[in-house]
Amino acid sequence: MSTLPLAVRNSSTMLRRNLLHARRYPSLTLNLLLTPVMLLLLFVYIFGDTMSAGISGGDRSAYIAYLVPGILLMTIGSTVVGTAVSVSTDMTEGIIARFRTMAIHRGSVLFGHVAGSVLQAVISVVLVGAVGVAIGFRSTDATALEWLAALGLLALVSLAFTWIAVGMGMGSPTAEAAGNNAMPLILLPLISSAFTPVDSMPGWFQPIAEYQPFTPAIETLRGLLLGTEIGNNGWLTLAWCLVLTALGYRWSKAQFDRDPK
Repeated sequence: MSTLPLAVRNSSTMLRRNLLHARRYPSLTLNLLLTPVMLLLLFVYIFGDTMSAGISGGDRSAYIAYLVPGILLMTIGSTVVGTAVSVSTDMTEGIIARFRTMAIHRGSVLFGHVAGSVLQAVISVVLVGAVGVAIGFRSTDATALEWLAALGLLALVSLAFTWIAVGMGMGSPTAEAAGNNAMPLILLPLISSAFTPVDSMPGWFQPIAEYQPFTPAIETLRGLLLGTEIGNNGWLTLAWCLVLTALGYRWSKAQFDRDPK
């Protein structure tokens, strides 16, 4: 069989394998999914009046509209932590070493993990978005093209951070260490513009919030769904995604091709 059909066939098999694992052991995915949902409910119903007073003049519905795009991006960061744990588990249990000895396309093991994780991330975003709609989020001005662009943005961000998570998982000695190493993917959205505008933060802290991948992605998603100004955030998001995807792929492939000790 030629290389391309073999790669597609083996990658599809690995994708089915990872989806079966996610179905049989849903607790990790559900636990990670609860984090953005709980933060969404916390900031709407506990801190909602205080936060909306400073951002939208006391209009809670306007603050919900501001909050939900950030929570959707946080959902991606939370979901891909499970990818790091899953990859590390495969590494420590020896199945990756077994795959190396089999007559399969070497990249299919990584592509299967990545495709499964992106699919899970998109499903998680849809579920969290449904919670946002249930508590009052509305995007009445977005066109069908803008909704499609928003979905493409979420998938692209998922792909970029999934490759980073795969690299973290392959480089971690245990599944627990992989989960800890991937925690910045959850923490970075907390210090972005997800909950409050960057210009409302202390001056010394603003560069930390502004010059990181989540803030331009959040602002781009807000622009697509709410009609706010996107500026150069769209290009910055695309650049971040391309760089992170390339780095994550090279990092993961280098570790996968490394001879086992």
